[in-house]
Amino acid sequence: MTIRRLSAVDAQTYWMSAKIPNDQFMLYGFDGVPANLDRALEEIRARAQGCPELTLRIRDRALGYPQWVTGEVSTDQLVVHDATGWPDCLATVAGLAADQLDARSMTWRLHVFCPVDDMPGGRKGVVAVMQVAHAVGDGIRSSAMAAQLFGRAAPVAPVEAPSSVKPLALPWLGYRAARAHRQLERDTAAGLVPPQADSRPALISNSRPEGSRTFRTVVRQRADIPGPTVTVGVLAAISAALSAHLREMGDDPALLGAEVPMAKQGPRRAHNHFGNVGVGLYPELGPAERVTRIAGDLADRRRRAAHPAMLAASRAFEAVPAPLLRWGVDQFDPSVRSPTVTGNTVVSSVNRGQADLYFGDAPVVLTAGYPGLSPMMGLTHGVHGIGDTVAISVHAAASAVGDADAYVERLAAAL
Repeated sequence: MTIRRLSAVDAQTYWMSAKIPNDQFMLYGFDGVPANLDRALEEIRARAQGCPELTLRIRDRALGYPQWVTGEVSTDQLVVHDATGWPDCLATVAGLAADQLDARSMTWRLHVFCPVDDMPGGRKGVVAVMQVAHAVGDGIRSSAMAAQLFGRAAPVAPVEAPSSVKPLALPWLGYRAARAHRQLERDTAAGLVPPQADSRPALISNSRPEGSRTFRTVVRQRADIPGPTVTVGVLAAISAALSAHLREMGDDPALLGAEVPMAKQGPRRAHNHFGNVGVGLYPELGPAERVTRIAGDLADRRRRAAHPAMLAASRAFEAVPAPLLRWGVDQFDPSVRSPTVTGNTVVSSVNRGQADLYFGDAPVVLTAGYPGLSPMMGLTHGVHGIGDTVAISVHAAASAVGDADAYVERLAAAL
């Protein structure tokens, strides 16, 4: 693979990981135990070595943008943990966040638990958790990379090489972005484009993560989740559960909202091809109207994101010189708090495709994900489907939810 530099977005994600750890943890549960664990692990290592995206490392540089380089997939990237039951497995995975990857030596690591008793559905099987540096991919791309490990033939979609725009072009691109933004403002005032989502008051769920951290997962079938899409149906259930939980803790959830990662439109120009949008959760409305309003908010965010001003801003950002962007990241202070937020929880939703993955001869039966916490977000949710099975996952700090199991019980009932 030809050496290429990281895009500005991916470089920013990589540098920011030193301020806020951002490794992703993608869980896959398989029904049964392979006849030969060592052989299954070697198959996975061989698949990884044959996939260029799974051999990537980052070469950092003092002045320019970091570069993608390739290397051998080492045996250290496959770690077998002592066999445990499902609750102990989740507790171990929650603790893995304290050991972030150094993307200069490896961009992913696979944690294998075998055998695991009492998996959802009463199964005994294998749990494999892919830990991946966020710079190497967003949720969609990282899921495609994980699928390669477990035998899916579909290749990981290519990423366009960053444009060779020179820093001297930044003033011109900045001018074009400013002009496009003024057009966006005019189109918004004329009602042609939805307005930007309102910020919301920070609530207890936005507390700095402190105390114990909990991973929990509720499993449902797609047909059991009402709504025009799984994402909308789960957001409506989170609205009911979280508003009741926060109200019991003494908070006012009237303006409750969620921060939702949304794929960008157009060709993928970075490994991270998404933006976070704010969506209202409308806990005061009845179930049917709440679903309608949430679906409308998501549609509005997509319409606004499709405006040419967004592409113009991205092109200008790509021209920012690496030293200037790195200086900007260095100025970020994670200890500073804000009274307003984009959302009171994060809800990341990814459909991971057909149930065509295997660990050895054990077929996949569920997949889950646990979005990371941050200084202004002590509660996150993952919504991940494979085949007809959907896992709704919770990553919670005690400071943000108090009794995490009580909240998960509320969420399970709402679903």
